[in-house]
Amino acid sequence: MYVEIEYPTEKGEFYRVLEEQLRLYTGKETDRTAALANFSAVLKQAFSDINWAGFYLVSGDELVLGPFQGKPAVSRIAYGTGVCGTAWRERRAQVVEDVDCFSGHIACDCGTHSEIVIPLRDAAGEIWGVLDMDSTVMGRFTEEDRLGLEGCVNRLDKFA
Repeated sequence: MYVEIEYPTEKGEFYRVLEEQLRLYTGKETDRTAALANFSAVLKQAFSDINWAGFYLVSGDELVLGPFQGKPAVSRIAYGTGVCGTAWRERRAQVVEDVDCFSGHIACDCGTHSEIVIPLRDAAGEIWGVLDMDSTVMGRFTEEDRLGLEGCVNRLDKFA
């Protein structure tokens, strides 16, 4: 059962509480889809100013839509395309302050102004998917968010 909590405003403490919540709702899960679904739901509850949180999973030479919270989204993204495909190609997180300034941005929701994408890696360092989060607030995501979210997705390694 989900218990509503109040997240701290200070980023370090926010991410500490977020990791506790993610551990609570995904820690014992053995099914990848179930874990990713609850992971995205926790993110959607924790961040008051995001309009999309979810996953794209590597399938051949494209990313395929996985569990998410938000409006319907593009189902498939080619390698190197958009923010998600770029994160996969460059093998690093993407923090985009203004999506209108990102060449090749794929718009799923015209209300989105900023985005962060975090690659998911297996034990060998290979990327098996990405976490994608969108916000209606310009410049919403920072390097502190990148570091915090990278720490959070580490718990998904077992699902690679």
